[in-house]
Order: sequence, then C-alpha cells, then structure tokens
Amino acid sequence: MDMSDFGERATEGRSRLLAMNMTVPAFPLDPDACYRAMQAKDARFDGRFFVCVSTTGIYCRPVCPARVPKRENCSFAASAAAAEAAGFRSCLRCRPETAPGTPAWAGTAATVSRALRLIEEGALDEGRLEDLAARLGLGERQLRRLFLAHVGAGPQAVAANRRLLTAKQLISDTAMPLSEVAHAAGYQSLRRFNDAIRTAYGVAPTDIRRASDAQAGGTIRLRFGYRPPFDFPRILAYLAARAIPGVERVDGKSYARSFAIGGAKGIVNVTPAASGQALEARITVLEAGPRALPIRAIAARLRRLFDLDAEPSAIAAALSRDPLIGPRLKRAAGLRVPGAFDGFELAVRAVLGQQISVKGATTIAGRIVTAFGEEISGGEGVERLFPTAKALARADLSGLGLTGGRIATLTALSGAVAAGTLDFTPRESLEAKIAELTALPGIGAWTAHYISLRALGEPDAFPASDLGLRKAAGLHKAEGGGTPVSTAELETMSQAWRPWRGYAALALWTI
Repeated sequence: MDMSDFGERATEGRSRLLAMNMTVPAFPLDPDACYRAMQAKDARFDGRFFVCVSTTGIYCRPVCPARVPKRENCSFAASAAAAEAAGFRSCLRCRPETAPGTPAWAGTAATVSRALRLIEEGALDEGRLEDLAARLGLGERQLRRLFLAHVGAGPQAVAANRRLLTAKQLISDTAMPLSEVAHAAGYQSLRRFNDAIRTAYGVAPTDIRRASDAQAGGTIRLRFGYRPPFDFPRILAYLAARAIPGVERVDGKSYARSFAIGGAKGIVNVTPAASGQALEARITVLEAGPRALPIRAIAARLRRLFDLDAEPSAIAAALSRDPLIGPRLKRAAGLRVPGAFDGFELAVRAVLGQQISVKGATTIAGRIVTAFGEEISGGEGVERLFPTAKALARADLSGLGLTGGRIATLTALSGAVAAGTLDFTPRESLEAKIAELTALPGIGAWTAHYISLRALGEPDAFPASDLGLRKAAGLHKAEGGGTPVSTAELETMSQAWRPWRGYAALALWTI
C-alpha cells in the first residue's frame, strides 16, 4: 500500500470515528479540550482518550513524545479499540495498548498501584519478588506481566530505578554520610550502592558529592524545580487559612508540617530556594522507622501539595480567553491548585468543612488532633501528628462540636481507609473515584470533587454545587445583579474550561 492509499484509508477511518460520536464517562470527548491536554502532554490525562492522526493513520496516547500534530489532523477516540476500529494503527513509541484504562489495565490497575506503593516502601529492597507477589495474591510470573503491561518494566527494574534516583538525590542535595544514603535508598550493602552509582553515572558517589552544593548538618535538604510562573504566596495564603492546628504551620514565606510515613516521623519545612526556580524542603527526622527513610514518598507528596508538575502555560492558553476566568488568571499568573500532603487527612478536612465556615472546620480539626493525634517534640506550632485512620475509626468523636451525621461519615471514611477498601490513589477516571467516594454515607458530589481536586490532583474535578463558585459566576452575568447561578447552569458553563476545570474553580474561589 503506498502512502496516498494509506492516507485515504486514514481519512476515511477518521470520518467513521467522528460519525460514531463516541463518548466515555471518564473524559467527555470535547475535541478542543482533548487537543489542549495533548499539547500539555499532561500525564493526568493518559488513558482518558486517544489521538488519531489522519496524516499518518496512527493513534497515540496524549503523552506521546512525538511532535504534536496540527489540530486539523487530529480526531479523538474514547478507547484504543475504537481508534483501531476506525482504521488507525497503534503508535510504536507510546504504545497505546499499555495506557491506563485500556482493557489490559482496567481490571488490574489497583493491584499494580498497590505493588508500586509496596515497592516504594522497600518491599523489594530486602524481600523477594515471589514474596511481593504473594502479598498481592498473584504468582510471580503474573506480576511481571502486569508490570510490563502497565509500567513498561519489571518490578525489580522499577525498584532498582527507585533506589538509584533516591540515592542520587540524597548524594547531591544532602550532607548525609554515604553509608546512610545507601541505607535510606534501599541498598543492602555499600558495595552494591557504589556499583550502582558507578554503572549509572560513570563516577563514584564521592565524586558526585564533591561536585554538589550539599550543606552540612543533620537536616536533609531537597530541591524541587517547577515551571514558572509560580504564585507561591497565593498557595501559602490558601493553605494558611486551612492549616490544621498542631499539625501545620504556615506563614508568608514557608510551610511546615509533621509527617509519619513507614514508621518514620518528623517535620518538613518548605521555603523558596535561594536561587533558581525551585522550592527547598528541609526534613528533620524525629524518629526513624524500621525501613529506610521514605524520601521518595515525601518528595512525591510535596510535589502534589504544591502542584509542581502543572504546566502553567498550557493552562493559561486554555483559559485566558474565557471572559469569566481569563481576567482572574491575568491577576494571578502562576496559579496552582493547592494539593494535600496526605489524602486521608484532606478527606477528613473536607468532611468537616461541609456546610460550615473554613474557620469553623479548622477549629474542629484542631480539636480532633488534640484529642487523638500523637504528640511529638516538634515545637514552633508543629506538635502533633494527624490521627491515623485506624485511630479515628474507633474514636469517640462526640463532644467535639460535630453533628451525629458528621460523626457517622467520619467513622465510615476512617473505617474504609483503615480496612484498605478506600485509598487516595487516582483511578482510571475521575468518575470512578467520585463513585467510590460517594458510596460512603454523608459524602456527596461536592465533597467527592473537592477531595479529588486536592488529594488526587485531578485537574478536571469541579464541585459545581459550591455556593461560592455559583456566586462568582453570577456576579459576572449582566442580568441578575450577582444572583448565584444554578448548579446545572454552572456545570454547563464549566464545559468550556475542560480539561482544567479545577484551576477555573480555584480562580473563582480565590481571585
């Protein structure tokens, strides 16, 4: 088949695809919204849709590393199967068959996510692959197949990469003794640590340390780059209004909080880096756990908390022309969605905030922490850990200013998290997570969208029933004199803001 025949077939396939008018609940196929997401190559949309390119006859994932094709050459399919049925071939570079949400992924995503969390906690640093597979209820060979389909590499390769990247960051950014770096990164001996660094970087760990600007002292320092612009004062102001007494401390220049991960306990303090477009985190360990210090887990949580993986230029390009959102973004370049360091903590905070003021919810959160949170020797306003799900599931929450319904909701939420039937890792679709959350008593669409927006970093989450959002939209209308629009009307308006409705919501809330 020559290229002209191939192009005709692809064009014909594109027409059939458009005629099929396919949609998927996870991501309504608004072509312009899909194209904007593809331009950003934002991994949060991977698997939500597929890009069919008429000039090549190939379909890709939205995160494909290839050059972004012209808009007029692109159509969008709800699934890889739909793209193939329309006459397009799978891209060999991004391998759409391995994308989240594909048939090979859908039934096993939770298993792979759990396996990755166990690897992050060091399950393969000391243990065997067959032991990890047994914990997941799988055979060793089956677990390997799942990782190759979902991640593109086997479990041992993922674990080795985790160890290597953790080690490199600790060598470059901290003054920890190299023996402690090796242990924290998950290496079982200094020899294996040295060999891995030499193989990957061609030099010894000591050479990397000498070339770095690591500072002496007991505090571990990590640096996190971001894409400018970045409105750090605005995100601090948002977090300050919602800081949980005893757990978080926020001022105009820094954010500090306690943490307990994998048995390790401590305090992390985040400030702007002295140079460059970056934040700096200082980690003080108060109590070491039985495993290595979970540096990578802390880093991932901080990146989510400050939305450091956002692409502000792509978001601004999509929203700047909107008459309601555009002017707000001009007044706050570098807007980020404040995330959450801990998903369970944020979910509790969201339930407390139902139908009461931010200040009132913060007061009650402080009471819960005082009553059930473990005390630590942090000082300077960071004195307790947030209670665990297990502790709150069995706690007597009466007498803290909560209604009976709110107590029932918190107990159910805590019990589900403690039992492992609910976690705060993203699912294959926003709608799947919304359905999972709203299945709990007392959690409606508003709370579920709010949790998805902040705890999961879902960029298209949008609590359309929120009174503040409806008021802001009403003020923009010439008629009505600021009367809030209805939930249905705001939902309709928000379609123009996809796939960045979460950023539009924050702009309406705060600017």
